[in-house]
Amino acid sequence: MSLPSSVSSGTRRDPLALRRSIPGTALFDGELAVRGFALNAMCYSFNDPANRAAFVADEEAYCRHYGLTPEQRTAVAARDVPAMLAAGGNVYYLAKLAGIFGLNVQDLGALQTGRSVADFKAMLVAARAGVDPALGGLHLGPRPFCPTPSHPAPCDPISSETGRQRETA
Repeated sequence: MSLPSSVSSGTRRDPLALRRSIPGTALFDGELAVRGFALNAMCYSFNDPANRAAFVADEEAYCRHYGLTPEQRTAVAARDVPAMLAAGGNVYYLAKLAGIFGLNVQDLGALQTGRSVADFKAMLVAARAGVDPALGGLHLGPRPFCPTPSHPAPCDPISSETGRQRETA
């Protein structure tokens, strides 16, 4: 996928803006993929019901079998989704693990952002208004929509045409 000219030409105001498009998330890049390989491989194994049963029977042994780091083991044991993501977990693979505990991807998003599931869904609906379809769904600028419990309003919407702060009504 090629980036819009306003991104690839370096005219964006904040070079890390795409990494912060969704509050509480990190871009799953090569560095995170390498760091999370063992965790994601383990989670992928849960496509097989026998592997899910083996994990439930002896979680620590199953984590050891896949060579999880101490950071990853601690995060899995604590069911700490943000820590698993920080340790290189990919949310789509983590969904396999979460399914063992009766959680879905929206539950993971709520945990990741510190919201209730209902608040997380409302945030997604509100954020949709800040997406520029002409840019393949990318936000330009720092956190075009970043409602959080402490900051419930949209923040710093950036015009995709000018790269400047939009006037808000």
